[in-house]
Amino acid sequence: MNTNDLNLFEAVAHYGSFTKAAEAMFTVQSNVTTRIKNLEEEFGALLFTRNNRKVELTLEGEKLIRYTKQINHILDEAKRSIGKSDIVKGQIKIGFLETMMTLKGPELVNELASKFPFVDLDFRSAMRASLISDVLNYKLDAAFIPAPLDIPELEQITIKDEQVVIVAPADCENLDILLKKNPLKTIVFDQGCVFRAKLDSWLVSKGIAQYHKTVMNSIEGVVNFIESGIGFSVMPEEIISTFYGNRNIKTFHLPKELGLMTTILVYRKDVPLSPALKAFISISRGTKSNNVDK
Repeated sequence: MNTNDLNLFEAVAHYGSFTKAAEAMFTVQSNVTTRIKNLEEEFGALLFTRNNRKVELTLEGEKLIRYTKQINHILDEAKRSIGKSDIVKGQIKIGFLETMMTLKGPELVNELASKFPFVDLDFRSAMRASLISDVLNYKLDAAFIPAPLDIPELEQITIKDEQVVIVAPADCENLDILLKKNPLKTIVFDQGCVFRAKLDSWLVSKGIAQYHKTVMNSIEGVVNFIESGIGFSVMPEEIISTFYGNRNIKTFHLPKELGLMTTILVYRKDVPLSPALKAFISISRGTKSNNVDK
């Protein structure tokens, strides 16, 4: 077995097809079939179930794919980290909620470029659940997500606390009047958004289970719809005060248990931190890189 065997195995798992895996890996199907058979003989277990429509991982195959992702991730880190120079360099993939990327992304990029100019950042925006999954599956080196989190495989660092507020059209006098509207209209992000969840929780606490939802996939779109009087939403107070303070909108505070959101940075515990990721963590938490835990 070698790393190329594992790469072929991962390709078959990804595409669900020996033929497609062979095309993606620039080889022939017979080679892929032989390599997978050799892996199954070496591990003494069936790694795939095969039928006319699709190739799927067995339970033993699911175990091996987790180890394969971990091995490939560690090898990639080694390639980026090992060298004769003491200069911190390499590429890291960091996940964000869109709201935090809007606020802190430019600041982090500028500071990293100033202190560690040879580190390249790949930012990705997604919902909380997707970010967690990508870190667990080695697709992201780290991600900023809202707390709380209880996953043993992930290390977490508290980054900041922020206020989340109700954002309504400027002519909204108070929340009591807002809630009496029929139909009650909200502007929300896709399912899985933490701000949508807070909005749902607040409305349920007010005895409201049914209301109209308009789904938007951008901060600007949400603000535009609120300003137009279409509905209201829940967003970080800092986003509104920093970028939308001159818009025809108004904010109202949520109850303390819903209005406070803590952002944490998470990354896998079982993967040694690369110098590039250590540098990024040090900037994110406002400490020197040599103080980051090894």
